[in-house]
Amino acid sequence: MYKKLANALTFGLLSAVTLLTMGGTPASGATWGANYFPNVPLTTQDGKTVHFYDDLLKGKRFIINLMYTECGDSCPLETARLAQVKKILGDHLGRDIFFYSLSIDPKRDTPAALKAYAEKFHTGPGWLFLTGDKADIDLIRKKLGLHARADENGLTDHTTSVMIGSEPTGEWIKDSSLDNPQYMASIVRDWLNAGKGFENRNANYAVSENAANKGGYLFETRCGACHTVGGGESVGPDLRGVTERRDRAWLAHFIAAPNELVAQKDPTALALYKSYRELKMPNLRLTDVDVNAVIGYLEASDKSASAAPAKRYTLHGRVLALNTQDHSASIAGEPIPGWMGAMTMKYPVPHEKDWKALRAEQSVTGTVEVREDGNFSLSDVKQ
Repeated sequence: MYKKLANALTFGLLSAVTLLTMGGTPASGATWGANYFPNVPLTTQDGKTVHFYDDLLKGKRFIINLMYTECGDSCPLETARLAQVKKILGDHLGRDIFFYSLSIDPKRDTPAALKAYAEKFHTGPGWLFLTGDKADIDLIRKKLGLHARADENGLTDHTTSVMIGSEPTGEWIKDSSLDNPQYMASIVRDWLNAGKGFENRNANYAVSENAANKGGYLFETRCGACHTVGGGESVGPDLRGVTERRDRAWLAHFIAAPNELVAQKDPTALALYKSYRELKMPNLRLTDVDVNAVIGYLEASDKSASAAPAKRYTLHGRVLALNTQDHSASIAGEPIPGWMGAMTMKYPVPHEKDWKALRAEQSVTGTVEVREDGNFSLSDVKQ
């Protein structure tokens, strides 16, 4: 698993994909249809029985990944990364695209266990966590090209790749689950949706500003799916100021091997584990050099926070729904020049005065603040 995780990160950096169509052109849906995929029964996190081909693939577009709830390595990071893609796609998930997370540990991953795991990542409608008979799951893995080799452990050595597919057109892409979420979302939104090749004219594929910054790149690829630096809580805590709040030796140990501190019943580690829904922070096997680079990046981010203001854009759109649990608004927005095309997105609303100004089914104008770490929020709301 550890070697696979490192390989996956390299794979994601190169944005490599595998097309299972001939000549790069859309194939007939029958090429990868009912004659190829098994129609075996699976059970969702809600206890509902579905059939793999008829209910999950036929006529749909989707992303499929492998996971298991007791995984302490790549699985939490993979799921958090897909949660970032979900955030970008907004209400397209469950309507135009579906996520399927297939457990490869069906003996322990009951529907109840999968439901509890899904809730930790705020997955929502359109994202199914699935279990079933091991033989059926192994067959699905083989058909998807995600099965373990003969010399690998089928559980701990599972692949960190995802399959992005469009059953109607027969187009499939194998991508790293740890890839840039903007890139993965652009494939779903522009390539699979249009079926005209995966070029996205609206996306920015510029090299990350952290590409030459070891600490920044490590944070972006290993930590950014679960944490922000000044952008508020995500799957895990906001790390703004963490280098001042925590002893450096403790922080280095926790970044390197969080599982060790939890096993040792370290009070701070246990408190964090309990506060964030008992979600296991993965041990990513970072070296001492890597850990010091990440801490250096966090320290530098704190120092530059006041000197690097957020970019501000004007949003015009219509409020579709308000979520009181996380103070967010789903807004069908007009194109925002320099940042985003016309799209429905979920915007965090941190200030109470702005929250009170929002009304469902009304037009709204506001300011979107986009921070260095890619997180954004809505303020200065006007009806």
